[in-house]
Amino acid sequence: MHNYETIKSLFKERFDSTPTYEIRACGRINIIGEHTDYNLGYVLPAAIDKFIFFAGAANGLDHCRVYAADIDDYDIIPVTGEFQRSNKLWVNYLTGILDQYRRQGVSLAGLDVVFGGNLPLGSGMSSSAALETGFATLVKAAFEIDIEKPDIARLAQRSSHEFVGVPCGIMDQFASLMGREKQLVLLDCRSLEYEYIPCDLGQYEIVLINSKVSHDLSESAYEARVEECAEGVKVLQKFNPTIKSLRDASRALVLQHKDELGPIVFKRCLYVTSENERLLQVCQALRKREVEAVGPLLFETHAGLRDLYEVSCKEVDFLVEFAEGHPGVIGSRIMGGGFGGCSINLVDRSQTEGFIEAVKEAYSKAHAKEAEAYQVDIVDGTDLVKSIIYS
Repeated sequence: MHNYETIKSLFKERFDSTPTYEIRACGRINIIGEHTDYNLGYVLPAAIDKFIFFAGAANGLDHCRVYAADIDDYDIIPVTGEFQRSNKLWVNYLTGILDQYRRQGVSLAGLDVVFGGNLPLGSGMSSSAALETGFATLVKAAFEIDIEKPDIARLAQRSSHEFVGVPCGIMDQFASLMGREKQLVLLDCRSLEYEYIPCDLGQYEIVLINSKVSHDLSESAYEARVEECAEGVKVLQKFNPTIKSLRDASRALVLQHKDELGPIVFKRCLYVTSENERLLQVCQALRKREVEAVGPLLFETHAGLRDLYEVSCKEVDFLVEFAEGHPGVIGSRIMGGGFGGCSINLVDRSQTEGFIEAVKEAYSKAHAKEAEAYQVDIVDGTDLVKSIIYS
């Protein structure tokens, strides 16, 4: 785990110079609205106080020298000629950002970069989006690029699609950049219109339990869900030509055409349309400060992700089932792309310590793995922290 100071020290040690730019890139949680983003529906994420810190400076060379402190790995990315894919995923995330900026006409030069932080990898808090948005913000500062945060989110999404090969939605990058302290971002993934929903949880707090089961969004299961949802749209369009994505379909319409959709596609479409409806219910509850009404909706979402969308796993199912039986927890579900990562829990602050201790002990006995717990706060999103321009 690294902080600002250790990253700056590593930069000075590795490159024998002082960083010119410092960036704080945020991880994110998503209260509800999972797998709705690439279906152009609604999501309700927030930036959190788990970070990747970047230190960077121009190096006068024709390549970037980059050190990933958390995994102790170093690589070089040439900025002349055509960008080449690496066998290292983290390098591709950075190269994809450079590629997108070049396509916009930016004249690139070499940078020295060190990054690392306290954002756990493979946990469902979207370390990949923080990596993208943090590096994109660093490149913006270094080359004085005129680009606003929503457009950086789009650029990072295109990079994932076109260079990395992950067909992700816009939510992770948008939340990482556009987060605001103590507020959730209600994002319409079709129009990218957004509003902030106050997140006053009263006696409750957000606790993440990391199953320590890793997932990879580039795996075939994620791509299969994207394709299955697209197939559902094609079927539903036969009955309502105005449907362009599952965002335009209702749960009632999906139920009406269960037979035409077929068993697998029906389940995917039923989950997505139900999730959009649940999300709007959560927003209404939070506006009224009715936090207790949010909890059951989180349990419903987990059941949908487990049984209809089929992206959970036995380890996270165990964590959610344990939470459901604990008196201090009012809601719990798997968070993120699925197949591992964290459960997100709404926990009574007075019982947080007992819950964490109990769930970790039970999980260790059941799965011979040591879970980690994170109490997270909602913060402002990814941004430039410091820029030192030497004359």
